[in-house]
Amino acid sequence: MQNLKKLIKMCKESNTSFFWVIFRYLWYKSTGRSILMSNRVYIKGLLNIRSSGLLQIGMNPFGFMNKYDRTFINVRGRLEFHGNYSIGRGCRFDIGPTAIATFGGGYVSPNTNFIIMHKLNVGDGCVISWDCQFLDDDFHDLTHEKKIEKDCSINVGCHVWIGSRVVVLKGSRIPDGCVVASGSVVCSAFTKENCLLAGNPAKIIRDNVSWR
Repeated sequence: MQNLKKLIKMCKESNTSFFWVIFRYLWYKSTGRSILMSNRVYIKGLLNIRSSGLLQIGMNPFGFMNKYDRTFINVRGRLEFHGNYSIGRGCRFDIGPTAIATFGGGYVSPNTNFIIMHKLNVGDGCVISWDCQFLDDDFHDLTHEKKIEKDCSINVGCHVWIGSRVVVLKGSRIPDGCVVASGSVVCSAFTKENCLLAGNPAKIIRDNVSWR
């Protein structure tokens, strides 16, 4: 009963029809997936999504969002959630045919884009703010004398906080416990944990940081 009251309250706060949420939840449950989603969510490639916990899409309210904002998830490769996860309203996921994107428990705020053509791994307990972009492919071939080929994968450790409007590009690695300041552009493979990264391109500007 307590969980039912909580769900009704969540639907009301997110301007979502309770009966529509329950109907879709029961349908997705029949496919072996626990998904709670708001009215304006479109998923293409449902069978390519795996979740070991509860996946919520567009259910958490944010003051700058409204009930007409749409969320689109296009999965041609694999999208996996290892734990409970919440996707904010207005997010976009485009997972390429041979790509795999994996997330531990955590959440991503509204209007963030994941354009993954190779590989993305996000660890447990990560918080990803709004208007961020994760992109692991250039889609065009740029050639020059000093060009160094690198692994395109993006790796985000556990308990990482990524601020609003951060761009994370191919080959990036953000270690455990790090914080990425708003507006930063990450394009390097960092190795030091518990650091504050900031700038364009992002650099370490503080050591031994902690957040909660």
